[in-house]
Amino acid sequence: MTTATNPRVLEHPAREDIRLEAVLHALSDAVRLRIVRCMALADTGAELSCSYFELPVTKSTSTHHFRVLRESGVVQQIYRGTAKLNMLRRDDLEALFPGLLDSVLTAAGAQAARLGETERHGAPGSGV
Repeated sequence: MTTATNPRVLEHPAREDIRLEAVLHALSDAVRLRIVRCMALADTGAELSCSYFELPVTKSTSTHHFRVLRESGVVQQIYRGTAKLNMLRRDDLEALFPGLLDSVLTAAGAQAARLGETERHGAPGSGV
């Protein structure tokens, strides 16, 4: 794991340190899966702020979910000014676990359709 020497630099596992168990755990939660689905639907390489996501949880719980996603290696977070931006680590996940992310996202989409869940990804008025 990389070590943060600057408080504005967040720790992320190096590609070779990402574990399947951690990724599956991160994706097993409905809120975290919703975040990842939203990021996957955004433009490739999109940097999305935490406030972009419309989540049914408190801000502190949202922070927890983003931390789990970051520490598992599913997302990368960086600071730009005062905003914390999130990017899906699709290339790293695909290199380590070919097809896993796409399979999980396809299954999650099928489940949402089966349950008649409305797709709401971004913040109100974001168009996503």
